[in-house]
Amino acid sequence: MKRILLMVCAFILLGQTQAIGYKWKLDPHHSGVLFEIKHIYSVTRGHFSDFTGDVFFDPDNLEKSKFNFVVRVDSINTHNGKRDQHLRSDDFFAASKYPVMTFTSSRVSYAGENKYVLEGKMTIKDVTRDMVVDFIYWGQKENPFNKKEMVAGFDSRFKINRLNYHVGNGKFYKMGVVEKDVDVLISLEMIRDK
Repeated sequence: MKRILLMVCAFILLGQTQAIGYKWKLDPHHSGVLFEIKHIYSVTRGHFSDFTGDVFFDPDNLEKSKFNFVVRVDSINTHNGKRDQHLRSDDFFAASKYPVMTFTSSRVSYAGENKYVLEGKMTIKDVTRDMVVDFIYWGQKENPFNKKEMVAGFDSRFKINRLNYHVGNGKFYKMGVVEKDVDVLISLEMIRDK
C-alpha cells in the first residue's frame, strides 16, 4: 500500500512538472538585455547587467509556457558614468522610486519555423502596458560542459517608445537630443536538467 501511494505521488509530481513545461534557468554570463537609442547623430548603446527570469518553455506545450522577467534599473550601463547617473535620475528612469522593470507573459504562440510570439504586460516606472514581442527559439542541445544539462537559446528584438512609459517627459526629444524610440535586444542562454 505504501509503495502504491509513493508511486501515485511520484506520478502526480511528474505530471505537474510536465504540465508547466520545462523550467529553464537563466545563464546570466551568456545572456543580455541590450539597447540602443539615437543621440543627435550618433547611436548610444548600453545594457542592464542585473536581470532575472522565470521561464517555463516547451515548444510542444505552449499553453503552459511562460516568460517572466525582472530588470533592475540601477544596473544600466552605457560605459559613461555621468550619463548612467543621469539615466537613473528623475529625468528618465527615477530608479530610486521605480527600481525594477518587469515583463509578465500571458500567452506564447507559434509563428512558423523557429519563430514565436510572446504576449504579456510590460511595466516601466508607473506605467503597465500590453505588449506583443516576437522571439526566435534557436533550439536546445546537450550542454557541452555538463552532460546532465540541456541548453536552449532565445533572441528577441523589439522597439519601445520610452515616452509611453514616462521615461523622460519629452523635453530632450523636442530638443532633438534623445530619440523617443529605443531598440531592444534580449539574447538568452537558458539551462535545465535533463
